[in-house]
Amino acid sequence: MRTFHLKDKLLIGITLFSMFFGAGNLIFPPFLGAQAGTGTWVAFAGFAVSAVCLPILGVLAVTKSGGLENLTSRVHPKFSFIYILILYLAIGPCLAIPRTASTSFSIAVQPFWENGESIWAAQLAYSLIFFVLAAVIAMHPEKLTEYLGKRLTPILLTLIAVVFIATLVRGAGTAAEPESLYQDMAAAQGFLDGYQTMDTLAALNFGMIVAMNIREKGVTEEKQVVKETISAGWIAGLVLLIVYSLLAFIGRSSSGRFPGAANGTETLTDMVQFLFGRTGMILLGVIFVIACFNTCVGLLCCCGKYFTSVFPKISYRGWVYIFAVISMLIANLGLDEILKFSVPVLNAIYPLAILLIILACLHKYIAGYPGIYPWSALFCGISSVLLVLGTEGISIPFAAGFMEKMPGFEAGLGWLLPTAVGAGIGILTGRLRKASEKK
Repeated sequence: MRTFHLKDKLLIGITLFSMFFGAGNLIFPPFLGAQAGTGTWVAFAGFAVSAVCLPILGVLAVTKSGGLENLTSRVHPKFSFIYILILYLAIGPCLAIPRTASTSFSIAVQPFWENGESIWAAQLAYSLIFFVLAAVIAMHPEKLTEYLGKRLTPILLTLIAVVFIATLVRGAGTAAEPESLYQDMAAAQGFLDGYQTMDTLAALNFGMIVAMNIREKGVTEEKQVVKETISAGWIAGLVLLIVYSLLAFIGRSSSGRFPGAANGTETLTDMVQFLFGRTGMILLGVIFVIACFNTCVGLLCCCGKYFTSVFPKISYRGWVYIFAVISMLIANLGLDEILKFSVPVLNAIYPLAILLIILACLHKYIAGYPGIYPWSALFCGISSVLLVLGTEGISIPFAAGFMEKMPGFEAGLGWLLPTAVGAGIGILTGRLRKASEKK
């Protein structure tokens, strides 16, 4: 058995962190701090549960279950194929991958581009370079620790630390009073803010890439691979927690001087300009480019690996190139239209991801009741789809009024009670089956 040193563990953990930490992860914590003001740390506690604990539990759950296909097959083999296919398309070429280029361009290039008529050409050139470089690195998914863990992520963490230290030293004034949403239920609102990162979906996929990089380090025994993957999950979670807290502090510090920020990007922009002047925008642009690039590489690797396993006639390299080209086209031509379709799909499949993680964590206690998986997934899926249809203005008779009465409906958590009912039915059918077998 190869000894996996602390240096190796940290490197793998930081690599996993880099795949999680994209543009959305940069935006949500400072905006939380800006809105929560003096109540930032209470809100942050709730944020940490949904934005750190759930994704890391996702990595652990999939790893311990022997892979995402094994976990989803506990519901049904056909469900497994359809759900994973939709998941990879949604977090891959249909949303997350093209958005990494468009978001980083809007922060790093667009503010400095004075000729508005030629902005399309600048975006085309930027996205071409962005996706070519990402595809080249994604060609070797087993070596992500060399590119992301050793090189890019240390730069990213250093730049975030620079902004934090500057905020700490210079400051921007005292924190403001919390906005209305954070006055009475700060922790609950923080949880909902973290819920919106949707990192839990990506967590279901990143484990296999981490395992590949662990094997590249010379670990061959599967038990040790699982052990080190879990260890990487905890390290990534700790780094996420620290970085999120730094970003939340930056947002908190901005709340008194720059009230009324519309989003996290505006919060960060106000702060870096206050701290560093125009140079601050360059600094922020570099931070966004690295964060988005890391996530793009991770997602290209995951999607390439999965589609190669399902459709092996096209090689892994072929799939990576296909997804890179499609993502570049969408980033330049139709991202807004794709968002109208893909975001509702993400909202529909997200609760199922959370359910699968919870069930995987409880598996040793519920293994005797296999019906819990299909029944709870059925109720969760139906209620999630109904909630999404409602938000899209598509009303189904009787269903809309029924879902509006569910606890947590306003927060987008109206699927919780129906899912619990489904789990209850699964337990009941299991007990009835056991009783009939005894007769």
